[in-house]
Amino acid sequence: MENKNNFIVAVATIEHTLFAEKICEEMANSAKARGTGIAKRTPEYVSQKIVEGKAVIAFTENGEWAGFCYIETWGHGNYVANSGLIVAPHFRKSGLAKAIKKKIFELSRNKFPEAKIFGLTTGLAVMKINSELGYEPVTYSELTDDEEFWKGCRSCVNFEILQSKERKNCLCTAMLYNPQEKQKEKKRFWDFAKNSKLYERFMQMKKITLLNPKKKESQTEKKSLITFLNF
Repeated sequence: MENKNNFIVAVATIEHTLFAEKICEEMANSAKARGTGIAKRTPEYVSQKIVEGKAVIAFTENGEWAGFCYIETWGHGNYVANSGLIVAPHFRKSGLAKAIKKKIFELSRNKFPEAKIFGLTTGLAVMKINSELGYEPVTYSELTDDEEFWKGCRSCVNFEILQSKERKNCLCTAMLYNPQEKQKEKKRFWDFAKNSKLYERFMQMKKITLLNPKKKESQTEKKSLITFLNF
């Protein structure tokens, strides 16, 4: 258990299942407000993750629910995803999201030390946090090929784009933490703060291309993608 700026961030336990419905509601509201897609979660699914010891939850010192995140495993435990990160609206921009991400990352490394940890996101804030934890931007081909993972994207509003691109691209950016690469220390650390402007330009071009299927990908866009993924 950790106390970060008057928040208590801890591994969730069975008594926290009573917050499952509220957590799912906040996830859906957040996605709607951002106008982005999200794989749908049910209270039953969130409760299962809590019972399995694969979730992190945050509260204020007064016991008010403040945030949540959970672990998913794919490819027989070879891949791990830290999913469903949510912070209650009135606690956002407080540094809590970073504290939750750090805690769930530590839990993932403890439970699955050899697994590759990956994520798909459209958020700059999450990109920054992932970068600080050691994630690198990658192509979709480096993610799990587990069909169950990709089935989770069916409830996303951008699923048709993912399908049309044969699961090779979508509006989300893929990021990966590879413990084997980190041990070899061969892969260069990707500094989000340094390269965030380039990422923003890349995302603008990506949206234009993917949301306008009749528009062909220009050589400039292709070059930007290659540059972005090979800092």
